[in-house]
This record gives sequence, C-alpha cells and structure tokens, in this order.
Amino acid sequence: MNAPDEHEIILRARQGDHGAFRILVERYMKHAYNIAYGFVNNHIDAHDIAQESFVKVYQSLNGFRGDSNFNTWLYRIVANLSLNRLRQKKVNRSLSIDTMNEMMLPCAVMPDDGSRSEIRNSLERALHELPTLQRAVVILRHFNGLSTKEVSKILHCSEGTVKTHLHRGLKKMKEKVSFLKDEVV
Repeated sequence: MNAPDEHEIILRARQGDHGAFRILVERYMKHAYNIAYGFVNNHIDAHDIAQESFVKVYQSLNGFRGDSNFNTWLYRIVANLSLNRLRQKKVNRSLSIDTMNEMMLPCAVMPDDGSRSEIRNSLERALHELPTLQRAVVILRHFNGLSTKEVSKILHCSEGTVKTHLHRGLKKMKEKVSFLKDEVV
C-alpha cells in the first residue's frame, strides 16, 4: 500500500470509519497471523493473537504518530502479544513430534513432492527449535522480507542485534538441516 493511501485510510479509521479500518484488517491480517504463528507455533493462538492485535490497533489508533510505517507498528504489537503468550505458556514449551509434523510455514513456497516436503518439514522443525528471538528475527527478516531496520523497531533492539540473531539462527538451522539430511541418507 503506498504511503498517501495508507495515511488517508488511517485518518478515516481514526474518525470512526469502520470501512477504512476493515481495509487495514484485510490488508494486514494474513501478515499478522503469519508473524504470530512464527512465534507461537500454534494456529489457534496465532489466530487469537492476530485478532487481539487488531483490537489493540483499533483502541490505540489515535496514538499512532506515524514515526514508522503502519505495518511496522502493527508487527511490533503482534510481536509483543506473541511474546506475552509465550511467557504465559512457558511451562508447556515442549512440542510433540505429531505437532511438529503438522506445522507449516505459510510463507515457504515449495512444491509438495516427497523430497521437497521432507526438506520443508526439516526446515520447519529447525526453525521452531530456535530460541524465540532468533526465530522471530529469521521469520520477520527472511520469510516476511522486512528490512533489518524494520525488524529492529518491531523487536526493540539494535540493528546489530538483529544481524547477529539472524546469522546465528540461520547457521543453527543449516546445521540442523544438514544433520537431518545425513540421517536420511
């Protein structure tokens, strides 16, 4: 969405135009869901977080100053709510193999034949085994294509920290996938 169009829609939404707010929801809901899912690894929780994010956006829209893009502001809300959800569920961190096999990266684009499906499953497992911050950086930067600067604003950390977590996260994923590849062969 170009900036003037987005700015106009936000102004209309601030004035109580429910149709304008609906446009924002329609344009960003899938991205909000994907980011939340990347954090929480659970479709129901991701859906709840995405919806809760838009409730927060609706309640706080008058406080949006426009210092950053709307999507950066929204993704920061999604990330914060996701991290809060993870803290609440910290006790139940372990994932069963069945749950991991059901996981799908909505942003990954690979044909669903046998070998590629196996690679995708390995990548998904490796991604979801990363520490939370590394996983968040990899998802936001690599899968959602956000800039390092945008990711740093969303996660409230420096660009250097983002680069470090991205490098370490991708390195761990590569090691894990290489290890799994060796086991399969």
